[in-house]
Parts: sequence; C-alpha cells; structure tokens
Amino acid sequence: MNDAILVINAGSSSIKFALYSFATPSSQVLLSGKVVNIGQKPTLYAIDAKGSDLTDNDLDAFNDQTTHGALIKWLLEWLNHHDQGYKIKAVGHRVVHGGRDFLTPTKLTVSMIERLKILIPLAPLHQSHNLAAIEAISNWAPKLPQVACFDTSFHSTQPKLAKLFALPREYSDKGIIRYGFHGLSYQYIASCLPQYLGTLATGRVIVAHLGNGASMCALKQRQSVATTMGFTALDGLMMGQRCGSLDAGVVIHLLRHYKMSVDDVEHMLYNESGLLGVSGISSNMQVLQQSNDPQAKQAIDLFCYRAARELAALVSTLCGIDAIVFTAGIGEKSAPIRAQICQHLTWLGLILDENKNNQNKSVISQGDSSVKVLVIPTNEEVMIAQATQKLLIGR
Repeated sequence: MNDAILVINAGSSSIKFALYSFATPSSQVLLSGKVVNIGQKPTLYAIDAKGSDLTDNDLDAFNDQTTHGALIKWLLEWLNHHDQGYKIKAVGHRVVHGGRDFLTPTKLTVSMIERLKILIPLAPLHQSHNLAAIEAISNWAPKLPQVACFDTSFHSTQPKLAKLFALPREYSDKGIIRYGFHGLSYQYIASCLPQYLGTLATGRVIVAHLGNGASMCALKQRQSVATTMGFTALDGLMMGQRCGSLDAGVVIHLLRHYKMSVDDVEHMLYNESGLLGVSGISSNMQVLQQSNDPQAKQAIDLFCYRAARELAALVSTLCGIDAIVFTAGIGEKSAPIRAQICQHLTWLGLILDENKNNQNKSVISQGDSSVKVLVIPTNEEVMIAQATQKLLIGR
C-alpha cells in the first residue's frame, strides 16, 4: 500500500481532485477527476493513471440543494471504494485568500480555519467552498493532516506601490490592499519557464491566466511584480460572470439611484456580469464563439480588448516585455481569442504565427517577433501536492 496526497480544489460549482504519490508528488498523477454541476445536478468524471474512465453516475441521490460538504464526504467514500493500492496520508487544498497573515503553505488547525473564515467576504465565490471541503475532511478523518496553499501567496513579492490603493492610509493599514489571485497557477508557470525560455525566463514575462476567472501577472526573475486582480477577485480582466475593473461610482449609482441592496449589487457583479452579462447568452467562451448573435460577438470583442489593455498596462510595470504566456482553459484552448488579443499588441513588435497558434503549439510567435508568445498548460494541483509533501516532511 503506497502513501498518497489527495489534492482538493473546491470551487463554486465544481470540486477538482487528484491523487499523487507522497514519495514523488511531481510524478504522474495516480487518479484525477472532478465533480461538476454543483448547485444543479452533480456529476463525477474521473480517470486513473492509465487513462481508464472511472466516471460514476452514483450521484443520482444528489440535487441542486446538495452542499459541497456532502459531496466531499461522498467523494472520500468513493475514493476508498476505488482503492488502487494507495492510502491517503495527507490532503492539500487550494485556498483562494490568505490575507496578510498566510504567505506560505500552512498546516491547518481549527483556529486557522476560523481565521480564514473572516476572509470569506473577500472571495465569496471560493473561500467558503474551500473551507467547507476542509471541514468535511476533518469530520471524516480528524487526524488526517491537511495543508492550505494560498492563491494570494505568490504575489507577496510585489513592491508596496503595486499593492496600495489611493485610499486614506488607515484603510491600507487595516488590510484593504491589492492581494492578487491565481497564484498557484502563476507559480507553476514560473517554475516551467526555464525549459521554454532558457535564460529569458528571468526576464520580463506576462502570464495571462484566461478562464472563467481571468487575470494576468507580470513576472521578473520569475516573481510577481504586478497583477490585475486586487483586493478581491472582481478586479482587472472581464471574466465569465465577473465584471472586472469597474468605476466605483457605478456601485454608488446602483445603490443610490436604482435602490439596489448591497447583496443585489454583489450578486450582479460576481454572477451576472462579464461575458454572461454583456452577451445575455452564456458565460462560456466556447458557447459564445459558436453563436451568431451580435451580442455574443460584442462580448468576445470586449473580453479581448480589455485583456489587451490590461496587458499593455502591465508592460509599463516591467519597463518592457520579453514574453507572453497564455494559460488556463481559454488561454490554452482558444486560438481565436489568443489571436484577437495579440492583434491589439502588434505595436509591441509581436508577430503571431497563425499556423502554430491554430495548432496550439508551445511557441506561437514567429521567429522574428520582438515578443515571444507561448501556450503553457497550467497545473495548480501538482504545486499543491509538492507543497504539502514538503511541509509535512519538514524540508
């Protein structure tokens, strides 16, 4: 029986999971999958190390009222039932917000969980679900070590100016600053850069994490210098259902003149805006690309325009740019979106290779392009597995 690390990434509508060897967490994943459509009709998809389909339809008893905690309990029992010669020795979690206190992977205790609950309002789509998974596992196996890996941690290297809002200093002192997110994804990409860029890896690189949630990060020496998300995951790029950067006066106007409640505004900005709000059709980029509706096209155009504008702003924080990396669902899979964003950036000397882009090659820029453009699949789960092992073995 081999020891394994279970990695859990609990989101608002899905729970991704993966099993890694405790001894060699960088090696091939033992088993991976996800429970999707939480809040509607949950479904499990899973494969083992050989690629065998382990998809299970035994979730028929669950419905749109089923909680993340109940699904985590079911998943743990399912993993036990599908024993493939491993024993779960520890669990590593993606936790979106670590605030100012949690800057490195941390072994979880009851008191730490309570401190992390205070941050739920800063990441309402994720933090509560992250913590629900942790508590469900604590109830199932109280002595099983659990480790939290924070999306905000990677951005702790940013200079103070990059973190400040132009608010009265007393609020900055209370923690109202720019934190940044998607840090585990950026950490993985940073770790891979040398094999793709050689000595250029330590240069001026902007990573575009484009998915239902989207952000960008400016790297120098493979460390975060600036990022598009801020105090919460609402800031920066237009996303699937989130608005991205918004004039604060709009919120005041909605509250004062449309008599919306704070909860109504929050729900609209997190759940009804972005691609969904502009198109009126879907938050799914693939669905919009297949639509002939002009509002779908406008939503896509706005997504690409905003992405290019944010990327151009990050160039100034680096005083130039050597490479752009596209990653995450849209960034890795949508050649048309990459091409449209890059079309806005030709003034940088960026020359895209259309054939390589359409083939989803690792390098999609032409040889004479002043800016190298890459597509690198992200892997947040392996970062969590490695950090969990390192923390628990004490080195």
